[in-house]
Amino acid sequence: MSAMETPSIWNVSQLTRRVKELLEREIGQVWLTGEISNFRVSPAGHAYFTLKDEQSQIDAVMFRGRMARLQFTPDSGLQVIVAGQVTVYERRGSYQIVCDEMHPKGVGALQLAFEKLKKKLSAEGLFDEARKKPLPLLPKRIGIVTSPTGAAIRDILNVLQRRFANVHVLLYPARVQGAEAAGDLVEGIRALDAMGVDVMIVGRGGGSVEDLWPFNEEAVVRAVSEARTPIISAVGHEIDFALTDFAADLRAPTPSAAAELVVREQREFVERLQSLRQRMAGAMAHVLREYRNRMNVVGASYVFRRPEELVRQWRQRLDETRMALERIVHDRMQNERQRLTGLLRSLELLSPRERLRRAFERMAVLRQRLSQSGSTLVERGRARLRPVLAQLDALSPLAVLGRGYALAYKMPERAVVRDARTLAPGDELTLRFAQGAAAVSVQQIKESDHG
Repeated sequence: MSAMETPSIWNVSQLTRRVKELLEREIGQVWLTGEISNFRVSPAGHAYFTLKDEQSQIDAVMFRGRMARLQFTPDSGLQVIVAGQVTVYERRGSYQIVCDEMHPKGVGALQLAFEKLKKKLSAEGLFDEARKKPLPLLPKRIGIVTSPTGAAIRDILNVLQRRFANVHVLLYPARVQGAEAAGDLVEGIRALDAMGVDVMIVGRGGGSVEDLWPFNEEAVVRAVSEARTPIISAVGHEIDFALTDFAADLRAPTPSAAAELVVREQREFVERLQSLRQRMAGAMAHVLREYRNRMNVVGASYVFRRPEELVRQWRQRLDETRMALERIVHDRMQNERQRLTGLLRSLELLSPRERLRRAFERMAVLRQRLSQSGSTLVERGRARLRPVLAQLDALSPLAVLGRGYALAYKMPERAVVRDARTLAPGDELTLRFAQGAAAVSVQQIKESDHG
């Protein structure tokens, strides 16, 4: 930095806010394992504690809403796995993790993986109710994916034999625990789905979380969801849940319960058929009685006893209607004819030829009136002008000039000369007589009228 440059100076709040933004952007949400230390809960229900290992520690907080969702009670000394946002508590300028999830370490690790995968697949819609397919009423071919030597297959076969002996069972032998079990389950589901069985049971008996884990593998869950065949998931006892339970079309608490859901007891079908037969017979008898009663009522009706009377009634009504229609049409035509006559008369009066004829007549009358008025006005004007003309003639300078006088105009101004003293020898004059004019030049000025 040169000596002329001024360094950028931050205050503590600005620096803390910048560190907070960097942590949230660069690290953000993390999974963290450690031992709880100094665990305490505020009166508001928020938990504050420290997570530490052999070399380091970090402040942690879990707010009341998240605490209420925990399935265990955290305490100091407990090894846990948490998920949360790494951030800075600006008031103290210390970095911390705000926890959204917390699980005990050990068994909690499997539970954590279970919850993460469940959340992921649920977000993709694999567990939506709209994807569930109904089970067939009476399946003929039942596919089973399970261990051929386990208790589950024996329980399923016993139930099927007892409830409905004539179903066709296809078993796909698969390992149901261990590292290779997931692959066997996926192959079995796809193979039976391709063979076109009517319904499929996928499951095993109860066990530990580790034993049941193949039914939580993503590949198995997706195979269950993608199958065209309706699938019943029968994993473990009633207290156990697997992700295949959520993806399957139906969940059974045990393999035996799955078999009972697949087929109904034969005796139940027989009883239901007998009940339906009785209901159908009763319904048919009721329908026949109804039709017989209706036939009796119709046969005893007036129409069927004297049908020709009904025809006569309708014929008379038809005649009345026809006559009424004819009257209406005649009246309507008469009204329209009168209206048309009036319109034609109006049209004749309003035709251009008729309008021109009337206009010419009015114009001739106006021309005659105008001529008369003009003659009268001209005569009146002449009468008024006669005395005026007489006076004008008497007062006209030309009349005076006619008696021997002349008018003198000084040139070039053409000013009338009224006094000889306004002239000088050499001035040019124009003399106006009653008939014509003469140009003269002044030779001499005489002030007296005489001599």
